[in-house]
Amino acid sequence: MKEIIIHSPENLRGIVKTLLEEQPQARVIALYGEIGAGKTALTQAFCLHLGVKEEVASPTFSIVNEYEYRSSDDGRAHPVYHMDLYRLKNIEEALQIGIEDYLYSGVYCLIEWPELIEALLPEDTVRIKMEIIGDSSRKILIL
Repeated sequence: MKEIIIHSPENLRGIVKTLLEEQPQARVIALYGEIGAGKTALTQAFCLHLGVKEEVASPTFSIVNEYEYRSSDDGRAHPVYHMDLYRLKNIEEALQIGIEDYLYSGVYCLIEWPELIEALLPEDTVRIKMEIIGDSSRKILIL
């Protein structure tokens, strides 16, 4: 477990860089925290770090947004899935949208409100808990 305190959303890019350096095989990242804790901001920082050119917005109504980046390893385009499961009522709804296909695709999946699908998450999922501790300050636990 790693605990980090940040005082500005701009600090999130450093967290993403560190995460990818320390856990380069991480593909599924579950983001926990109350509304306004910074889950979408962390996803935006993650996508920016990868080189996603599109605007990254919360997929509250679409449930899953797909973005594209070019890998520096092979120069090819790869998807990044950004999920917001807040509106799902049960695990069956998650299964109906094909959640397991996303989770086990081998590409980056960032999941806001993952509590509902905890039992489906891969064993090596990185869990990040975000807590509001001030106007723009957050405590971030990487598990």
